[in-house]
Amino acid sequence: MTGRISLTDVLLRVWGVLVFAFLFLPIAVIIVYSFNEGRLLVSFTEFGTTPFRAIVERPAIRSAVMVSIQTGAIAAVISTVLGTLAGVAMARRPGKWVVVFVGLLLLVSVTPEIVDAVALLPWLVLLGQDAGMPIFDNGVVRLVIGHSLFATAVVSYIVRARLVGLDAQLEEASADLYATPLRTFRRITLPLAMPAVLAGGLLAFTLSLDNTIISAFVQVSGTTPWPVYVLSALRSGLRPEIAAVSTLMLLLTLVSLTLVWLVLRRAGDSSTQIAKTMTGN
Repeated sequence: MTGRISLTDVLLRVWGVLVFAFLFLPIAVIIVYSFNEGRLLVSFTEFGTTPFRAIVERPAIRSAVMVSIQTGAIAAVISTVLGTLAGVAMARRPGKWVVVFVGLLLLVSVTPEIVDAVALLPWLVLLGQDAGMPIFDNGVVRLVIGHSLFATAVVSYIVRARLVGLDAQLEEASADLYATPLRTFRRITLPLAMPAVLAGGLLAFTLSLDNTIISAFVQVSGTTPWPVYVLSALRSGLRPEIAAVSTLMLLLTLVSLTLVWLVLRRAGDSSTQIAKTMTGN
């Protein structure tokens, strides 16, 4: 009979609700516990804003958060620039070299982070101390290098997937009208790739904020990022300010997504283009 819902549909909907609840309830719990006035995170006493004030009042927490945001922003810019150029080259200059280059990107993508971390540490020490280049002894520089490796590969995939699905006739017409390659890139190619560039930059920033293994290996004293700070805090027990900072970082991510959506909307692109680009459509 038309309009009736079968038992299978009901069970599938219930299952979907349970799956989403399993995924998102822990985040909701962390948000609630970020207002815990107790000494330990798991010991809830009463609601308050003391954990959020600790972010400003405690220098160690403030420094860790600022290092993470600074590193994430720089790594996102570098990854977006390099990834965009690589993605455009792979999409618009096909050839045998693309197969080799994609293989290298895949190698970067599938290599376990612990392997990258173990390889990066002696390499950065060699450059900074043995080779006499003190810039590689800087903690932020080390973190940016480590975070940019994987993120650049991800941005390259996204930009290439975006441009491969678009016809190159506009760029060819621009060349026929004697526009320079740089002008064609700036006026034609980059606007076409902009949804993927924005999505890749946002993802690169998020990946940097979440990077723990490489950060734990390459960091130096005085530039401890937030994930490493949380990892070290496990030894003495998680405190409510850990949840408070996590809540603020969640809000930062949501704000970034909103800004990207607004930019795409003003540019006349659909708000679903990011999802299509991320899936390679």
